[in-house]
Amino acid sequence: MTEPLTQSPAQPATDPEAPAPAPARRERARTALRKVPARLRSLPPWSALVAGVLAGGLLGAGYGLVATPRYTATSYVVAVPSDASDPASALGFAQAYGRVATQLAVLGDAQMWAHVPVATLERSVRTATSPDAPMVSVTATSADPEEAADMANAVARALTKHADAAADDTHVELRQFARATEPAESSSPSAVVTGLVGASAGGLLGGLALLVRPRRRDREPGRTPAAVPGPASAADGRGQL
Repeated sequence: MTEPLTQSPAQPATDPEAPAPAPARRERARTALRKVPARLRSLPPWSALVAGVLAGGLLGAGYGLVATPRYTATSYVVAVPSDASDPASALGFAQAYGRVATQLAVLGDAQMWAHVPVATLERSVRTATSPDAPMVSVTATSADPEEAADMANAVARALTKHADAAADDTHVELRQFARATEPAESSSPSAVVTGLVGASAGGLLGGLALLVRPRRRDREPGRTPAAVPGPASAADGRGQL
């Protein structure tokens, strides 16, 4: 009698395009990461400077594109002395009024005409005075050009009201010299300017990286420098004679 032949189960065919197991992929990733420092060391020294300039320029230009534009408007008031005063006192009071223009007493009245909170005026309004002329400039900055002009005019108006209340004692009154107008262009830097600033900062950092980076060794791997014999002592010299 013939015995039935036993057949072993067929082995599944291996797909050459099947994804590699996870441990193999992790091992290849670790191997690639270990090669990164060697590849970075093989780059020329000026590559850090170029990378810093490019990265800084891209970051600066990106900031200039996404940043909210800011608008600036300026109003001017001038101190006028009365008949009982002199121009020198008007100049001194203009300096004093320039300091109190951003105080809460003035900004509290200005918020009624600016239609913004006092905190916004404190954050957005700045004043400046001239050492030669009795003039005070009130500058406001906002993302809305109309709001910037309204804030500057409101603070200037409130300041003149406070000066008029004390005119009998100071003999100096404030008059509006020029009203703030709605700005047509933003005062914030453009993307080109921010890109140039970023490129300059990136180049500076790249130059510093060149200064602190370790110098390459000129030796070949596996090659040890030749030993230099030390100086012979006097006793050794007499023994060789």
